Amino acid sequence: MSTIHLTNGDVAADSLRTALHEAGRDDRVQSLRDDLAVGPLRGLDDAPDVRANFWDRVSVDTRRDFLREFREQAAALVSIARGEANLVVWHGESAADQLMLRRVCYHLRNNPQRLNEVRLSIRDLTDPGAWAHSRRDRATSVGMFAPAVLQARLADAAPISVLRISRLALEWQEVKHANGETRRWRDNTFTSGSFADLDALILERITEDWQPAARVAAELMTAELWFLVSDSVVLWRLREMASTRRIKLRGDTGAWRTLELCAARAPCPN
Repeated sequence: MSTIHLTNGDVAADSLRTALHEAGRDDRVQSLRDDLAVGPLRGLDDAPDVRANFWDRVSVDTRRDFLREFREQAAALVSIARGEANLVVWHGESAADQLMLRRVCYHLRNNPQRLNEVRLSIRDLTDPGAWAHSRRDRATSVGMFAPAVLQARLADAAPISVLRISRLALEWQEVKHANGETRRWRDNTFTSGSFADLDALILERITEDWQPAARVAAELMTAELWFLVSDSVVLWRLREMASTRRIKLRGDTGAWRTLELCAARAPCPN
């Protein structure tokens, strides 16, 4: 029987494809391209429009058709659920990875015998210089791991019990119903947060002098948030805050290279 590996995001999928190729395996890898830790979730499994609209607001890439992408991904997930292939869900200890696992369990709850997993954690991150080691929350995603690490873990794919699949599927429905703006993963529990929490952290880091926006973003992306915030989300929050005059921006607001920021009430010298 064929095997399909599921990952959260393209970086993880590409790394896993390399691992499988080097192991001499031709298994299929399906990337589920959605950071479920941020944005609305209610109605996601019925229609992809709500998520597509959210990422259309966040992204600066006007060439992407998010509605088409999300419809295609929803169709792929339904097709996988209705198929016969064995499934292996790869996940780390991050909110987005854990939500992806629960979403897959929800769709496979009527075919639990096909579902397997590979669990990764900070203990598997062999690079001592990786910034994840400096986080107190120890959040990790599959995309952080080198192909060699993933290849070594291929043999560890193990079935998920029927009882656990049912519990994870229920947790997915509960998180969707809560429909927070952000979701934290701590002590095996999800809690809802808001974009205001991110904005407050940004305001704590700005000064009366112009400074590179990328520096502030890097501090936010490595902060203890109990979810991994992406650079695209940080850039969106900076644009939103500038539009309401909570901060000042100068440079290209669609890129990091020239973008600078300072406090809204400061003179911000040239």
